[in-house]
Amino acid sequence: MSRHLVAETSAGEIVGVAPTYLKTHSRGEYVFDQGWADAYERAGGNYYPKLQVAVPFTPVTGPRLLARPGQQQDAVASALGDALAELTRRNGLSSAHLTFLTQAEWQMLGDKGFLQRTDQQFHWDNAGYASFEDFLTALSSRKRKAIRRERRDAGADGITVHRLTGSDLTEEVWDAFFAFYMETGSRKWGRPYLTREFFSLIGERMAERVLLVMARRAGRWIAGAINFIGRDTLYGRNWGAIEHHPFLHFEVCYYQAIEHAIDTGLRRVEAGAQGEHKLARGYLPSTTYSAHYIAHPGLRRAVADYLERERAYVEAAGEELAAAAPFRKDLRPDDDE
Repeated sequence: MSRHLVAETSAGEIVGVAPTYLKTHSRGEYVFDQGWADAYERAGGNYYPKLQVAVPFTPVTGPRLLARPGQQQDAVASALGDALAELTRRNGLSSAHLTFLTQAEWQMLGDKGFLQRTDQQFHWDNAGYASFEDFLTALSSRKRKAIRRERRDAGADGITVHRLTGSDLTEEVWDAFFAFYMETGSRKWGRPYLTREFFSLIGERMAERVLLVMARRAGRWIAGAINFIGRDTLYGRNWGAIEHHPFLHFEVCYYQAIEHAIDTGLRRVEAGAQGEHKLARGYLPSTTYSAHYIAHPGLRRAVADYLERERAYVEAAGEELAAAAPFRKDLRPDDDE
């Protein structure tokens, strides 16, 4: 349920907005707080409803406290943060959560007493590669050979892979992809939350911003991954399949995304969280941020203690993963910045 927070001047001019939702569950957020909810409810509290400041179903980093550019921009963002805490307390809610916000917002809210959380996604950066083969030359010899073998094996058994966007996104294609989504969601998460109508709507309203990578065998679609095309970034989202073949997941989700970014001049591919297997495919760890206002002092202390240890783990894991990057030592992406 939308409960957007709006900052106005005394004259009624809107100078800031925080996209805020009143939620009775924690699905579709990609920053997991179900353990906090369980603990609070076992202690006799009501964790839901809660406030969520986010782009729904979208684990993409960006501003969450939206303020009109100008001299008062920081003050407006700060006031929105204060208002979220007050709104939580005034309405007897357990908490307010801002997910995938910018590091600057995360720091500002931390100074206000919001609890700070970090996590990791895996991103691929385009260092001006002319082709996929050009990208492979930046990798160590062993990783380069492994990727070539995986791409070759993914195309075995008569499988072809297609990139679909715009007018290619027919209802027949969406029917197939929705079956993939439901199969994976039911198996991994237990309760898929996107409806079949959702996919028709994005095909109708933003088809040029959608990239479906679909695999076909024996005359039917057997697997696919959905990506959203940003200004300079390709955002990889859901994947699914009704047939499972070696390395097909890597081809459809990761290699095709990289190739599309190179072909179209995109700067980055964001492949989302989880899956250290992405590292060997050229995707490096990138820190994400969230901030949490928890009203109850006891729950706040417990979560704060947990998050302190979690942040240390995320930082150490990121350093370890970055050190294991598949790039040649003389061609690490950071060396080209």
